[in-house]
Amino acid sequence: MKVKRAPRIQDLVGLLNRSYPPGLAESWDNVGLQVGDPTTELTKVLICLDPSLTALAAARKIGAQAILSHHPLIFRPLKSLTPNEETGRIIFQAIQKNIAVLAVHTNLDRARNGLNDWLAQTLDLQDAVPLAPGDPGGLLKLVVFVPLGHEDRVADAMFDAGAGVLGNYDRCSFRSEGIGSFRAGEETQPFLGEKGVVERAAETRLETIVPRERLPKVLDRMQKAHPYEEVAFDLIPLNNRRPGIGLGRIGRLARPVRLDSFARKVKKILGAVTARQVGDPAGKITKVAVCGGSGASLIGEALRQGADVLVTGDLKYHEARYAEQGGLAVIDAGHFATERLMVNHLSEILNQAAQVSGLGLKFVAFAEETDPFRPV
Repeated sequence: MKVKRAPRIQDLVGLLNRSYPPGLAESWDNVGLQVGDPTTELTKVLICLDPSLTALAAARKIGAQAILSHHPLIFRPLKSLTPNEETGRIIFQAIQKNIAVLAVHTNLDRARNGLNDWLAQTLDLQDAVPLAPGDPGGLLKLVVFVPLGHEDRVADAMFDAGAGVLGNYDRCSFRSEGIGSFRAGEETQPFLGEKGVVERAAETRLETIVPRERLPKVLDRMQKAHPYEEVAFDLIPLNNRRPGIGLGRIGRLARPVRLDSFARKVKKILGAVTARQVGDPAGKITKVAVCGGSGASLIGEALRQGADVLVTGDLKYHEARYAEQGGLAVIDAGHFATERLMVNHLSEILNQAAQVSGLGLKFVAFAEETDPFRPV
């Protein structure tokens, strides 16, 4: 749907929520708009890994009215807000320069076509799927009864609002025909039939699937497109897992390679300052698990699914020993290198999404960020 007024921060939030809804984020996380007025107009957004003073300066230099970072600026409740500490300084400057700050963190990590999918693609993994799929639930079946001849209009309205997506397929629905009956009261303006008379109408039972976070918008669009004054519909909770959503990814290489050879490739492709490996350097690996950032919590799951190696960052000593004793190789390429790729990928995806949605927004990748660690 085309946005006819100038885009605002709230339009950016809506654009993000369509592909990376906050409901996908971990319970301990803090995502979305953290600093700024949702009604502020904007034309340009800087995308970065960290919401730093350097990123704020870069946003101001290019005329951006918002920065969208992977790591949240406000992660835990603030006990005070002063410019004497780092978070406070950033918040103060963001407000003074009228630059909004937003975060897309573990919702980006867990989403389909999110950070971990990009990491798997970058490392040439085949048939990659979530390593730790999300919990069942979060999906609803929406059933609505529509008079014959109006089903396409109602269906299109629901699809445009985010319904009908099933994995790599969209605009999915099921339709069956039947007879509906009703009697209109004296205060009504019935689309079909007469007041006070029992009517029977040929109707289509239209069924589709809706993510829970999209439900209010889908219902609103459905009711506006529906010709009836009172719309009959059912909402059925589903226990299905949402395909393609979850933490980490696991896939296969085209052919087996030595661990040390693959580790060098990972370091080079990701541009890591340093890389560490756990396991036999001459060991052959085929099945590869990945998790951008700090993914040591997935060692057990990687072992359970028979991975030969886990590529991640922030590995601690006892975690390395646990993996080693379980027979799982690990390549620690660092937090920065395993997540930095999100800047370019997210910029490209959001520029495309803004164009399709008619939003006059430009997303700019921040290229000047560097890994805080340096080799000795």
